[in-house]
Amino acid sequence: MLDFLGLKDTYGENDLEAAILREIEAFILEIGVGFCFVERQKRMQIDGRDYYLDLLFYHRKLRRLVAVELKVGDFEAADKGQMELYLNWLKRYERESDEEEPLGMILCAGKTQEHVELLELQKSGIHLASYLTTLLPWKQLEKKLHEAVKLARRRVLTSNR
Repeated sequence: MLDFLGLKDTYGENDLEAAILREIEAFILEIGVGFCFVERQKRMQIDGRDYYLDLLFYHRKLRRLVAVELKVGDFEAADKGQMELYLNWLKRYERESDEEEPLGMILCAGKTQEHVELLELQKSGIHLASYLTTLLPWKQLEKKLHEAVKLARRRVLTSNR
């Protein structure tokens, strides 16, 4: 829930990033305990081309870098490839010898379950989260909560097999 950012109806990735940086403490606490901010717009040169990772964090307990890519639209299959490129670059050029492999987090406006399942993001060390900038109407919130409970139950059942 990113309502604390105070974004208006229309905004771009740069606006989202700037709002998060203005409210970095609240954002870090929202994503979890143990995150330390490392860099904004991390520049990566690959074959003479520049790429920019939106946000780079370090997680103290996990002892690894966490790459965060912000998307104002819904998750797309190409977002996985982009994050894999960033994670492999970080593993090769930024990771310290005593650290675990970097993790990726794609923070997007929406996602579809079938895309997530077919792309097997968890096998790539990539996590996907969708955000809300305003609280949904009660009925929609209730529906999303029920969907999340059903999904969690399915995961528990399949992992116990």
